[in-house]
Amino acid sequence: MPITLYVCADGPHCAAMRAELRRRGASFGEVDVSARPDAIPELLKLTGGKRVVPVLVDGVRISIAPDGADSF
Repeated sequence: MPITLYVCADGPHCAAMRAELRRRGASFGEVDVSARPDAIPELLKLTGGKRVVPVLVDGVRISIAPDGADSF
């Protein structure tokens, strides 16, 4: 199953998560909610209404800001 990473453009936690995925050689798609505000409703469903990123969706597993959050 594909991995999707929800991020904001200038978030340090988002940059760290992106770097970690690349370091592990993981293939992932990225949704920048600062550039795509139309994706925010879906993100809010995933987070239970919290306006935080990064959010990692890996199949059925959802990790909400596992190493710290950036707000958007």
